[in-house]
This record gives sequence, C-alpha cells and structure tokens, in this order.
Amino acid sequence: MGDKQAFRRVAFLTMKLPLNVYLAEMACTGILVFVGLSFVIMDFGKGSGVATLIHDTGLRRLITGFLFGSTGAAIAVSPIGKESGAHINPAVTLAFYLKKKISGSHAIGYVVSQLIGAILGALPLVLWGQVGSSVDFGVTEPGKHYGALQAFIGETITTFALITGLFFFLSHKKIQRFTPLLFPVLYALMVYIEAPVSGTSTNPARSLGPSVLSGNWHGWWIYWLGPLAGTLFAIGIHKLPLLNRFEIAVAKIYHFDHDPYKIFHFTGPEKIKKQKK
Repeated sequence: MGDKQAFRRVAFLTMKLPLNVYLAEMACTGILVFVGLSFVIMDFGKGSGVATLIHDTGLRRLITGFLFGSTGAAIAVSPIGKESGAHINPAVTLAFYLKKKISGSHAIGYVVSQLIGAILGALPLVLWGQVGSSVDFGVTEPGKHYGALQAFIGETITTFALITGLFFFLSHKKIQRFTPLLFPVLYALMVYIEAPVSGTSTNPARSLGPSVLSGNWHGWWIYWLGPLAGTLFAIGIHKLPLLNRFEIAVAKIYHFDHDPYKIFHFTGPEKIKKQKK
C-alpha cells in the first residue's frame, strides 16, 4: 500500500514538473551557445581565414551579430523551441516573470535549464582547437579601451533594447508572429555598435558557457548585473501609462498557442475579450 502511495506521489510530482519543457529549454540554450559562438570563433578566431577574406572588423561584427540573432530566431520557430517557448536567456525569463506570464518556480526551472544548457553547449567548442582558444571560445569581457563601468552600461543598454523590442513585437497582434525576425536585425546593429565595449552579451547564460570552458572570468559580474539592470529598466518603462496598454499575451517567442503543460499565464487582450463574451 505504501509503495503504491509513493508511486502515485512521484507520478503526481512528475506531472506537475514539466521536465520536457526544461529539457527543451536546456537544448535550445545549448544550441544557441554552440552555433552562435561558432560564428564568433569563425569570424574572429586567429587562423580561421575569415579575417583574411573580410578585413573590416566592423563588417565582421555586423555579420556575426546577424548570424547570432538568426540562430536565436531559428531556434524560436523550431519544434524544440515550440516546446519551451525559446526564452534561451535568463533576462528574457525574468522579464516574463516580472510581467506575471510565468510563475516563480517555473522561472527558476527555466534559468537553471538555461545555465546548464549553456555549459553543455560550450563544451563542443573545443573542436575549434587553437582557433577557438585564441578568442577564449567567444568569451565576453570588457574591450581593451573600455573599463568595467562602461561595459556594464553597454550591457544595460543593449539588454534594455532587447527586452523593449521583444515586448513591442509581442504586444502587437499584427506583428506578433514576426517576433523572431527582430533578433537578426537587432543583434547585427548591437554587435556592430556596442561589441567593442562589452562584447554584447545581453545573456548571462551565453557568457557563462565560454567562461567555464576557457577559465576566463574577467568582469564576469558585468554579464549578470548588466542584463538584470537592463531588464528592470525595460519593465519599468513598459509600466508607464502610455505603454502599459500593450499587453503581452504569453511568455513565448513564437508558437503562442502551444502550452500542453499549462505553465504559461495567458492573460493577453484576446483572452480578455473571450472572457468578456
């Protein structure tokens, strides 16, 4: 009898804990780190050949940002991104939590999954060998001509731009389905303009992976506190009367109606209209 009760309790807890969602988020973040940072290594690693082909470092930054953002966009629309909503960034998860679109327990599950996924995704980067190690496998750190404070401000501004842009797309029904297209353009511009200052992370998980792999923790706190500050500023701006009317429906980047585990709080305008009817 006791064994049956224990089994039922474990089964109940398993049902309440959406492991498939967390595993999907872990895989999404791992893919972002591996593929996205492979582009960084390919474009800036010594001996990769791209520097010989494209001498202009600004142009290479533009291309790298576009490819990195495109990787995130592809993950968002993919089947695995459909499962978790493809936050792939603790700052994005925090923003959704602060907007009350996901519970605190699930937000913690997402962030833990993202951090583990980032570390696992960074491990295959060793396959780049000396080319990868020449840039510490895509680690983010303050630029040579900039200090920690400037890098912190850079991370704050770029994360603010990311969250604000994300909310703008998600809160407008007509352009909501085009949200993933924001990332290639936004990251191309941000990396082109801001990367010399901080490396343009906007994502603590993205910065954690290569730091663990390379052992380079220079200015690591910047890539936690900067995105946190940027997210809080974006949430504050979004609460202003002029912008607060733009309600976000659900904590997902794409596949908005897919929620088999009922972990997202769908409280957007469409849901409100249905409830009034």
